[in-house]
Amino acid sequence: MDRSGFVKLAVVAFGLVTLSFFVRGLSRIVLGAETASLLQAPFAVVGFALLVYLFVRATLDFVGVWEVENSDA
Repeated sequence: MDRSGFVKLAVVAFGLVTLSFFVRGLSRIVLGAETASLLQAPFAVVGFALLVYLFVRATLDFVGVWEVENSDA
């Protein structure tokens, strides 16, 4: 994975977490609290798992175990 791919994944992860809040808020108005939580959960879980992966990957890059390549190198 290069640095541009890392940044794209980070944007996607934050987008998924933000989308989960919008889905929950809008569906709570129409469908109710329990259904809204069920609709929101997949977006939140995938986004959070992606953020955890990126954090671990960045930590391993900082330590020098698993490096993220430069795209222009």
